[in-house]
Amino acid sequence: MDKLFIFDTTLRDGEQVPGCQLNTIEKIEVAKALETLGVDVIEAGFPVSSPGDFNSVVEISKAVTWPTICALTRAVEKDIDVAAEALKYAKKKRIHTGIGTSDYHIKYKFNSTQDEIVERAIAAVKYAKRYVEDVEFYAEDAGRTDNVYLARVVQAVINAGATVVNIPDTTGYCFPHEYGAKIKYLIDNVDMKNAILSTHCHQDLGMATANSISGVINGARQVEVTINGIGERAGNTSLEEVVMAIKSHKELGIDTNINTQRIYPMSRMISSLMNMPIQPNKAIVGRNAFAHSSGIHQDGVLKNLSTYEIIDPKDVGIDDNAIVLTARSGRAALNNRLNILGIEVNDDELAEIYDRFLELADKKKDINDEDIFILAGKETDKMHRIKLDYLQVTSGIGIRNIANVGLDIAGEKFEASASGNGPVDAAIGAIKQIIKRQTVIQEFLIQAINKGSDDIGKVHMQVEYDGVNYYGFSANTDIVAASAEAFINAINKFVK
Repeated sequence: MDKLFIFDTTLRDGEQVPGCQLNTIEKIEVAKALETLGVDVIEAGFPVSSPGDFNSVVEISKAVTWPTICALTRAVEKDIDVAAEALKYAKKKRIHTGIGTSDYHIKYKFNSTQDEIVERAIAAVKYAKRYVEDVEFYAEDAGRTDNVYLARVVQAVINAGATVVNIPDTTGYCFPHEYGAKIKYLIDNVDMKNAILSTHCHQDLGMATANSISGVINGARQVEVTINGIGERAGNTSLEEVVMAIKSHKELGIDTNINTQRIYPMSRMISSLMNMPIQPNKAIVGRNAFAHSSGIHQDGVLKNLSTYEIIDPKDVGIDDNAIVLTARSGRAALNNRLNILGIEVNDDELAEIYDRFLELADKKKDINDEDIFILAGKETDKMHRIKLDYLQVTSGIGIRNIANVGLDIAGEKFEASASGNGPVDAAIGAIKQIIKRQTVIQEFLIQAINKGSDDIGKVHMQVEYDGVNYYGFSANTDIVAASAEAFINAINKFVK
């Protein structure tokens, strides 16, 4: 198997998204997780850009053991000096320097000529080689650079000592066949010596992953990616998409060092730290990536996963697929959910329940477990064993956030008060005092159903208890109350 090197730039290109900046401690946490994930190269920052970026590269270099730590520079000596200083503690270090090569950059950005750009590229690589053996060169806007001139630049920097040459589709402009042909042209027309080509594709037209894979098929042996595809504008190539595409197509004869079972936890970490929710239909890591609602699909999946799943959810760290009950679901999916809930029915009973199910499904977006109990004529009191009697919160700026909660548990009354980091945290803290269960909130999403400050807020919560995840939902014009009710809704599902 050919080795494909995974170059992760979540901490550099990914962090350039407005509002997604991390502090040094958070960056170290991400870098250690990337090491566990198995990435080969971590681009830790752009040291000359700010003291914070410089310090982050220094501290990540100390914290990480085996991946190569990479620092970005422009083709400027001061940039390279600062990068070398920031990398002094790295066990394996790389300087990533470069310059724009398209006519757009040469004319409008640098007011220069092709010959001068080649000279500056050579000088930057040679200067970086004074500090490190591993030098990567990026030909910015290579996607819109003439292939003949691009080959000239690539040959020049390889002759100067570059070990990796990055061919960025900086604006996300290329079609996959164009980008693949560009990589092939370079492989065929440049003496690569011992250097390799790298892809670095952007998502402006939605083709970052396709372009990266096309580049790999045509000879690139490093891909530059980010977790969840985050990055400037529309984002970068998604690590999880490239890695799982390569893994799914073994006929390519290419492998990576990625521990794919760490992908989902890594995705959630980045989403949480950078406050960037993952769209539900995001490939590989979205909430619906392994959810099936069509009756035809559900029937096939229940018979054999390979009918509609090319990836085992467990391979990316997800416990299982999800059979979502909607008006499009068939009898097989309904019967599967009944069995999971411990409800056994014969064929005639199933047919009657299914008719009632279709009537209800036409009125509701999705059907939950309590609905199934009702449809099956089962006792549902246990689904409401815990009820919210009252909730009173005091919150504001400069005062303590305090919640007073009253619960009715099987007819018995309980009260508790707690303070917290905001009214929601305080309310949930008070509920936890009463129920006395060790729970962890794994996911907490708030969504406005329509618009306006008086709108109903819908809360989705995933609560882990005793190693199992339970889902809670609620909707209320008071978002604190909705959050408390969603937490209680989840708790009711694991009360035996």
